[in-house]
Amino acid sequence: MVDITHKSNTLREATAQAIVKVSKEDTIDSINNNRVPKGNVFAMSKAAGLLGVKKTPELLPDCHPLPIEYTAIDYDINGLEITITCTIKTIYKTGVEVEAMHGASIVALNMYDMLKPIDKGVEIHHIKLLKKKGGKSSFKNRFRNQLNAAVIVCSDTISAGQKEDKAGKAIIKKLEESNVAISEYLVIPDEKEVIQEKTKNYVSQGIDIVIFTGGTGLSKRDVTPEALEPLIERTVPGIEEAIRSYGQNRTPYSMLSRSVAGTIEKTLVLALPGSTNGAKESMNAIFPSVLHVFGILKGARHD
Repeated sequence: MVDITHKSNTLREATAQAIVKVSKEDTIDSINNNRVPKGNVFAMSKAAGLLGVKKTPELLPDCHPLPIEYTAIDYDINGLEITITCTIKTIYKTGVEVEAMHGASIVALNMYDMLKPIDKGVEIHHIKLLKKKGGKSSFKNRFRNQLNAAVIVCSDTISAGQKEDKAGKAIIKKLEESNVAISEYLVIPDEKEVIQEKTKNYVSQGIDIVIFTGGTGLSKRDVTPEALEPLIERTVPGIEEAIRSYGQNRTPYSMLSRSVAGTIEKTLVLALPGSTNGAKESMNAIFPSVLHVFGILKGARHD
């Protein structure tokens, strides 16, 4: 199965359909009047569909087992056609499109099985996904395509050439995946005055996102939060909480990080951990959904 451990839980929803077409009006009458020999077609087929939804990962090898938290199966009769819709909801890391399509398919197959003794012309048509929402595609940046960012690595050892930077490069990779242009990338020592000077300079240039990596721990040289907090005009605690919550699900040491998130004028300023995994996980926790902030900061219209 595909690795989804880097993803965050979101509300996922999908609706699929299947159409059962019978060959005579008497079949529809028998269904509506509960005269089908095998029993109540709608009730039994719904029960079969519910079981089918739950069994999806057992039958399709690449489907992840996930918590099904809501299933609705509905019918609409139009002439000789019965349209089945199956809607699934979950709060998880991956979507439920296949579960919805599988549920609709099983409902249709059960109806076929129940109706074949009285109608030899039953057909199943148009099994397809109607709609889905949730996940990355529902939280992408819809406001501006030309955001830019500065990435600053705060590290005495890396600035002295004693160690290679990997955290900053991981941040850049995620920014590029989110269609954010990199205006500047540099390494500086853990110096409060230098951090503040760089921040003020980027804000004056109108840089959209300024991301510091490093200096968020508890050693005496970890001063990034102390440098940024006097400059930040409005903190965004939810971003900090999302970063730590995501990290805490992966390592208990995340509780020791002092990540910072806030705005200065119309610039979003972030201070992330200096370890490669810490920086990467922090970016995964908040991007691309954090870009929603620019619909507010820039006064753009949004859904």
